Amino acid sequence: MPLYSIIIPCYFNQDNIPVTSRVLIDNEAAFPADVQFEYILVDDGSRDGTWQAMQNFQAQYPEKVRLIQFTRNFGANSASLAGLEAAKGDCVAVIAADLQDPPELLVQMYDFWSKGNKLVVANRINRADSFFGDMISNFFHFMMRKVAIPNTPKGGFDLCLFDRQVLNDLLKLDTRDVYWSYLILWMGYPYVNIPYERRKREIGRSRWTMSKKVKAFIDNFVSFSFFPIRLISTTGLLLGFAALVYALVIVVSKFSGWVDQTGWSSTMVVLLLVSSFQMISLGIIGEYLWRTLQSTRRRPNYIVQQLQESKPKAEEEKK
Repeated sequence: MPLYSIIIPCYFNQDNIPVTSRVLIDNEAAFPADVQFEYILVDDGSRDGTWQAMQNFQAQYPEKVRLIQFTRNFGANSASLAGLEAAKGDCVAVIAADLQDPPELLVQMYDFWSKGNKLVVANRINRADSFFGDMISNFFHFMMRKVAIPNTPKGGFDLCLFDRQVLNDLLKLDTRDVYWSYLILWMGYPYVNIPYERRKREIGRSRWTMSKKVKAFIDNFVSFSFFPIRLISTTGLLLGFAALVYALVIVVSKFSGWVDQTGWSSTMVVLLLVSSFQMISLGIIGEYLWRTLQSTRRRPNYIVQQLQESKPKAEEEKK
């Protein structure tokens, strides 16, 4: 009987979990009768009642619910990785706890997997976000597709299903500050794409702040592309050529009498332009060096405070 592992990263989701868990359990009726499920919920250092809500869910379904609690907030990517490393299923899916990604898609994705597809991606074609937030997300995925990972689906994705073989290959990489979803695309497995419209969040508020979005963009962009370094080299060459031409113009103007005295304003403009380019270049190089340092430190992506495994029905009945 195939085992379907469903991973749910949780962060300040005390009100979402009772609703989400009920929807996921009800959703099991749409699957073939022989499918078994395990739900792995990861508390990413929440400071509300999320852990208690997770324990309530496990108390209802002890045979299929497993819980992981971090010592602090390590980020959604680390929470997903913890669930992926703990998963025992023949196929694995990661879904958010806020129900913005429809759980019904898990049925379609499983159907594609059962037909031999090792990777199934639910692609966002529209989202119920603000105009500014939508614009930022579209720009992020456009840049990732153009200069980093060409097979990135338009609109991006969070919900996906992949085979045990894909999961094993993913865990072998053991990388830092790299988002697992883009690592899967980088690995090159062909995937089936299911378009869907992302729902508006009905319960609670998103903790996916603008600063986290910017960090995610920088982390992924630097991890999968040398474009920023190449841009520095190209810009440096162009500035050097422009400086040479400008120097020749000054020399010719001086001896021909076109210009009697070099202007202070033009000198300051050139100085500020070159200085700003140098600072930006140092910042970009620093981003790459910092990630190299992080990799050499070999610090874990997360630290687990508590782990509560599932319990077989027979064990529960004895109690």
